[in-house]
Amino acid sequence: MNNYKYVDQQIETMKSSGMKKCEIVQKACELCLGWSYVFGGYGQYCSPANRKSFAERSSCPSGEADVIKRKCQVLNGSRGDCTGCKWYPGGNRTRFFDCRGFTRWILLQVGISIDGSGCTSQWNTDSNWVTKGKIEDMPMDAVCCVFQYSSESGKMEHTGIHIGGGTIIHCSGEVKYGKTTDSGWTHFAIPNGMDCDVPVPTKKPTIRKGSTGAYVVECQNDLIQLGYDLSPYGADGKFGAKTETAVKQFQKSKGLTADGVVGQMTWAALDEAVDPQPTTKLFTVTIPHQKEEQCKILLVLYPGSTCTEE
Repeated sequence: MNNYKYVDQQIETMKSSGMKKCEIVQKACELCLGWSYVFGGYGQYCSPANRKSFAERSSCPSGEADVIKRKCQVLNGSRGDCTGCKWYPGGNRTRFFDCRGFTRWILLQVGISIDGSGCTSQWNTDSNWVTKGKIEDMPMDAVCCVFQYSSESGKMEHTGIHIGGGTIIHCSGEVKYGKTTDSGWTHFAIPNGMDCDVPVPTKKPTIRKGSTGAYVVECQNDLIQLGYDLSPYGADGKFGAKTETAVKQFQKSKGLTADGVVGQMTWAALDEAVDPQPTTKLFTVTIPHQKEEQCKILLVLYPGSTCTEE
């Protein structure tokens, strides 16, 4: 297992060499394999003091706190120091994370910051992403974040990083490999600022109450242009109750399911309503009294035309 000094040095070397961000992310994820999971962690040094601090946070569930302490040989009383601990290789420390802390730390190494304190808030912050969607629509060469959605809780409950080719690295128990074919992975999101040379889906993301970001602003501006009342907030980029009501009213006016969720059909209806495409009118032109030779020339110039003898 690599210690933090080695990993930090390797990342700096890759950055100074001019490697692409997506390539650095791929390598950085693999350099961190084996590092520990700690609830709430986002790259702190793995030490008894830091583990104890996170275990005693008020936000840490009792079950997680027990695991944090039990897996530390100092905190569980089996040894007096970190000597021999797998997370203290060669007398140097590693780092610890939880799942969303791992993705956040990795992306920060290449200057990409994603907002949100948890998986769901990261996903719902549309300004974090170039595009996002279901895992089956993910470009297989994309270096991006992946998520696990729970229909039971209605939330994103786990996240990791897809490093390409269906391989995922995520922090669950420790930083480890996974695959897109493993059960649970449902969605992907390509971070803003990632420089992968892969085709990016052009579909607009589905937004709903709780979403934020540029696509919410676009939807709100469309609704305002169409005469829907979003006062006093206007196009503030936050999909709240006022926006949801306006979306439902618009959907009802277009014969769509009035669920307040802006998916592909609602986006298409908004685009058409705001910028309607002109209808192309067709005409039939009759040119009387033409000689036979002139008719032959016109038939060649305008395929599909006909000539009738007077």
